[in-house]
Amino acid sequence: QVVLVESGGGLVQAGGSLRLSCAVSGRTYNPYTMAWFRQAPGKEREFVSAITWSGDTIYFDDSVKGRFPISRDDPNNTIYLQMNNLKPEDTAVYYCARKLAGSDSYYQQANYDVWGQGTQVTVSS
Repeated sequence: QVVLVESGGGLVQAGGSLRLSCAVSGRTYNPYTMAWFRQAPGKEREFVSAITWSGDTIYFDDSVKGRFPISRDDPNNTIYLQMNNLKPEDTAVYYCARKLAGSDSYYQQANYDVWGQGTQVTVSS
């Protein structure tokens, strides 16, 4: 059984940085695609970014791409989301997830079968 545990969230001022980590235990997560989603208060969970087993990266949009580089450390079974120049609208619970092999869209939650418990990120103005 695969278990995902996020860490690294917290309270930060606008313009600051955080690095989120997602530790994977259990069966190896390689060659799976891993992703980050976030859920802001009162909103649906939304895709942030993903990284394939080969290192290809996918981002929700250009604003995230420029500020939130995603990476993976396979020997240590960990994926990261480096969050730079944070804005108050980035406030959310951030989740990592494992994508179902063979599924198509990166953006749909239904294509992910294992989720972490989430880590809170709060950005003050």
